Amino acid sequence: MSWPVSTPDRPPRVWMVTGVPGAGKSTVAGALARSEAHGAHVEGDVLQRMIVSGGRPPQPDYDEECERQILLNVRNQCLLARSFADAGHLVVLDYVVTSRHRLRHYLELLHPAPLGFVMLRPDLAVAARRDERRPHKTVLPQWRHLAAEMAGELSGIGFWLDNGNLSVAETVRRIRAGAAAATLTVDLLDAASARRAGDRAQFPALS
Repeated sequence: MSWPVSTPDRPPRVWMVTGVPGAGKSTVAGALARSEAHGAHVEGDVLQRMIVSGGRPPQPDYDEECERQILLNVRNQCLLARSFADAGHLVVLDYVVTSRHRLRHYLELLHPAPLGFVMLRPDLAVAARRDERRPHKTVLPQWRHLAAEMAGELSGIGFWLDNGNLSVAETVRRIRAGAAAATLTVDLLDAASARRAGDRAQFPALS
């Protein structure tokens, strides 16, 4: 299949919805996928649970086997995304992405398809309340540090949205309206990284 270039009239066919636990990733990603007649929601956590023996889910501290399985997960997400997109589906990935290095890996695996990158950024207190309402999956306390990591690594990249006071439908509407800002390719990510480096050089942090 020939992958179309994203334009205002033709937004990306593959999206990533990310954020801290409790941000609403899975709910919003599923709703975004259902906003078209043919949509697929690819959840990284679901792919991780397919490893029924020897699985090592993400950990707060670096773990070699855990990192190996994360890379496998990302690769499988992108394989599924390409397959679904080739079949005419809007594809929405749902996983925690905290660094430009990881984001670049997605873009390389999806190339030449553009990726719509969305960072859900509700207030941490809102995310915590949502997380507490998931007794089977209350994990934010051990992952709160990701909010600062994401801000330091990815601010200004893709489409950031405070969805703390938004309905799911309104969140999806705003994401679709922000498609141009969300669209990334390897070249666009590299350009954004270069701008960030230039800004830091021009305005160094105060000590």
